[in-house]
Amino acid sequence: MLFRSAAGAQGTMARASGIGSLTGGASQPPQPPQVAPVALGNGEAPAMQFMPYPGGTGALMERVVREKGAAAFTRTPHAVEKWSGVVPTNPDDLAFLPAHRISALIKARKITSRQITDIYLARIEKLNPTLNFVVTLMASQARAEADAADAEIAAGKYRGPLHGVPYGIKDLFAVKGVPTTWGSADFKDQIADTDSEVVVRLRDAGAVLLAKLATGLFAQNDWWFGGRTNNPWNTNIGSSGSSTGPGSATAAGCVAFSIGTETQGSIVSPAIRNGISALRPTYGRVSRHGGMVLAWSMDRVGPMCRTVEDCAMVFSVLHGVDEKDSSTVTMPFQFDRNLKLASLRIGVDPAAPKELVDKLRELGMNPKAIGARPTVAGGQGALGVESAAAFDFFVQRKAKEMGLDLNTIFDTPRTGNAPFGNHVGSLPKGVEAGATNPMAGADWNPRFVGARSSRGFEFMQGQRRRMLLVAKWGEFMKELDLFIAGPNADVGANAQTGHPCTVLPYKFDVPQFGGGGGGGGANAATPAPVYKAQPICGVITGNLYHDDLILSVAHQFQKATDSIDRIAKKTEDKAMYDTREKAICDQQWILNAARRESR
Repeated sequence: MLFRSAAGAQGTMARASGIGSLTGGASQPPQPPQVAPVALGNGEAPAMQFMPYPGGTGALMERVVREKGAAAFTRTPHAVEKWSGVVPTNPDDLAFLPAHRISALIKARKITSRQITDIYLARIEKLNPTLNFVVTLMASQARAEADAADAEIAAGKYRGPLHGVPYGIKDLFAVKGVPTTWGSADFKDQIADTDSEVVVRLRDAGAVLLAKLATGLFAQNDWWFGGRTNNPWNTNIGSSGSSTGPGSATAAGCVAFSIGTETQGSIVSPAIRNGISALRPTYGRVSRHGGMVLAWSMDRVGPMCRTVEDCAMVFSVLHGVDEKDSSTVTMPFQFDRNLKLASLRIGVDPAAPKELVDKLRELGMNPKAIGARPTVAGGQGALGVESAAAFDFFVQRKAKEMGLDLNTIFDTPRTGNAPFGNHVGSLPKGVEAGATNPMAGADWNPRFVGARSSRGFEFMQGQRRRMLLVAKWGEFMKELDLFIAGPNADVGANAQTGHPCTVLPYKFDVPQFGGGGGGGGANAATPAPVYKAQPICGVITGNLYHDDLILSVAHQFQKATDSIDRIAKKTEDKAMYDTREKAICDQQWILNAARRESR
């Protein structure tokens, strides 16, 4: 147990039920004394496990062994292509390189881990006051880890492609001895006594942890107790959430890569908002151990990066079984830089981005037209009940502090456009949506209250309908390896079914994020901000466990276009990194800083 709650189960007692005697006149045995239920914190899993494969995990394993052989389960290390050409000398040019090119430079000992770590720490110091993506900076520890990595590499003890590469992690993962706040002032002093599994795997791979990055309050949007985290391309709006810090820091060139989580859009949304590449993996492929639980049957962990190959490199280390997370499975993962698109069954929705589809067709894709994805009425509802159970310890504690009766309080309907997805009517007096910092003084979150009134029968029926949805998606994807649709089109459904997707930029243009600032406006009537150009993203959704295929397809697009990945190749040839994307990103924060200083 990483975060143990001291709260007991308030106001409930276990009832002992005797077994009726077959002889009516016989006396009943003495009843055991009533005892309080065992206190629960956030992390203890229920005695139920979601399996996204319609036939169950056992059937999945048998099928893969039958079709590919047991050797397919052997982990394949990600091989980084060698660096060729002149090394950039400008610190910002190095900072914006994709993680896999930084990896190549470190491996070739053309730069040191300490050098790139110091570059990122300097950029964090410069940019974080504007972007607000850091919760806890770990500068001293990062420098020590970087020095250790350099010493090992110099001694010939190379651990693999992440060795010496600096990263940031969403602040809902435990790091021993460091605060893990979950975006809430109530937990700003919470310190774990051990590390989360993803941190252990990344450390074992030699990666250097720079900072704990902002997560929206209890995995909601881009507001946390320190304020709003901003989009580096358009700092007048938030960076979306709840993986708000990873999205912003990665886009701003302040980490080589980052780790986010998704329950229902929390990787996809900030990746799109900040114009980066990301992977929301198939449910169960990465351990959640040591991370804040929002929904056991929906939570996922994935890399947020500047290129798709970066995602593949990081995922190759993260994925696989962890006995501390019973949802995890090991499945084959083979990233293919030279995948032939004609060999795949790729569906295309009419709403799919034209530029992305046209380029993939030019590269050999034979698209198959698809229609609407399957739906099942009532096949949802797990999130509210699971999150209420996961945060029962907190709700009981806060109710006691505020003198609330949990037998009578119910969640109020959402009103307005609260910037952190909260229910305004239930906020404490004096905390109003649209304030400069809506989190100021807020110490109560009603998100976890309403579902306490759900009936167990209704929850079970909803989960049965959810499995019907899983089965329908299994049929829909039977003739597809992957498909391309409109951004965010299937986030809700895939939260229930567990399908993977990758986010990738496909053009550079003025975004259309909608009104109210996309999470930062005071109410629904607030006009949309005026946006500047930034990368615009599409989404490729894969069949279950086709994480490698969707990354390989997305990589074909990136290496064939003037994406960041190809620009990195140009950097090797010309020792420069003068892209419109980086220039505008840097220009944006400079202009905003100048405006603040002129006030």
